[in-house]
Amino acid sequence: MGLSAVTLSEKIMQLSDSQLAEVDRFVDVLRLREDNGLVKASMALSEPSLEAIWNNPEDEVYDAL
Repeated sequence: MGLSAVTLSEKIMQLSDSQLAEVDRFVDVLRLREDNGLVKASMALSEPSLEAIWNNPEDEVYDAL
């Protein structure tokens, strides 16, 4: 079952103001999840290049904190 933008728009147009506000918040949550995934992927990609900076004998004293 495919959902088209037109079908979704028609459904949304039938919602009350309070339901529209809820849909708006839900869309924001979905967007944040996507953004968060991008941030996590970027962090994971940068870890190997930063490992030499993080793991060095001079900073071992901070590992126990």
